[in-house]
Amino acid sequence: MSAPIAKPWLSSQSNQDPRSATGSPLRWGIIATGGIARSVSQDLALLADAELYAVSSRGQDTADAFAVAYDFAKAYGDDGGVPGYQRLLADEQVDVVYVATPHAQHHEIVLAALNAGKHVLCEKAFTINAREASELIDVARSRNLFLMEAVWSRFLPSMQRAFEIAASGELGDIHWVTADLGFPAPYSPTARLWARKDGGGALLDLSVYPLLWALGTLGFPQTVSATGFINDDGVDAQNALTLGYNHGAQVQLTSSLLAHGPRTATVAGSLGFLQSVGSINNPGELTVSTGWDSRRTEAFEVVGRGYVYELREVTRCIQQGLTESPVMPLEDTLNTMRLFDGVRAQLGVSYPNDEHASPKA
Repeated sequence: MSAPIAKPWLSSQSNQDPRSATGSPLRWGIIATGGIARSVSQDLALLADAELYAVSSRGQDTADAFAVAYDFAKAYGDDGGVPGYQRLLADEQVDVVYVATPHAQHHEIVLAALNAGKHVLCEKAFTINAREASELIDVARSRNLFLMEAVWSRFLPSMQRAFEIAASGELGDIHWVTADLGFPAPYSPTARLWARKDGGGALLDLSVYPLLWALGTLGFPQTVSATGFINDDGVDAQNALTLGYNHGAQVQLTSSLLAHGPRTATVAGSLGFLQSVGSINNPGELTVSTGWDSRRTEAFEVVGRGYVYELREVTRCIQQGLTESPVMPLEDTLNTMRLFDGVRAQLGVSYPNDEHASPKA
């Protein structure tokens, strides 16, 4: 049976300079001051219609230092028992917030942001589980606010092109996909990547990137089987996922916090295949082969650190009054969290957030 071509999440802005304004400026608030917040802030500064307005951290000194380093107008730390992020959300000048905290804090903070009337871009993994994700989506829709998971790779020119090639039929029917992402992360039970209370492990932090190659070319699978190594803390240090499709296509994905891997993706069809060159979450080149002899390489340049493309999408959507991105729809986020819930059930991984229902809005 022929494999159906997945509907790609192709951006209408893919051929435009992402730094160019698409409407009136938005005032951004950044919640947390870690490495990803620093990288995103540097790319946010490249947008002509973005104002780096406010940042929050638990410590006022940390917030102040971040604001000075990245030219934010306001800095909010914890004060008098009020968390810094709550103080930021109380600022009526903030239009949209980017949540860059560990996974386990996303539900609480995004819910507070939505209740404060703010549009939200939330770092992946969106939440710890599908229940939390569903609650946030319901609140955002009820309040007519924009909400998106920050899967930045989905918006990159190279990824958009890979999805386009797969959907074009140039490779024929897609029959299998492989992708891996891994690096040896220094172990510490309190480090974000390893801490169970934070949602640590390879699945929630890394697997979204290999999975992206499957979803962008074949869509969501009908079956998922998972194996992995669970450490003494109860988090997955490594996992391997096999996805099955009713039309017979297969996918193998590997994520690891233990070992270096080639970080490559292959999309194989009846007429040819494509492979990523460079890390799968930001490939600099795509190699496309058709038949036995024809091969070409397509190269891509990235603006900034690559986050500018998702930031442009958020900005454009809010300016146009959209409450979700057609390139990164909320249903995809919810289905991804459901898939991850199923994988964790197979692996035997649970988190404190799973043990109690979160308060409703």
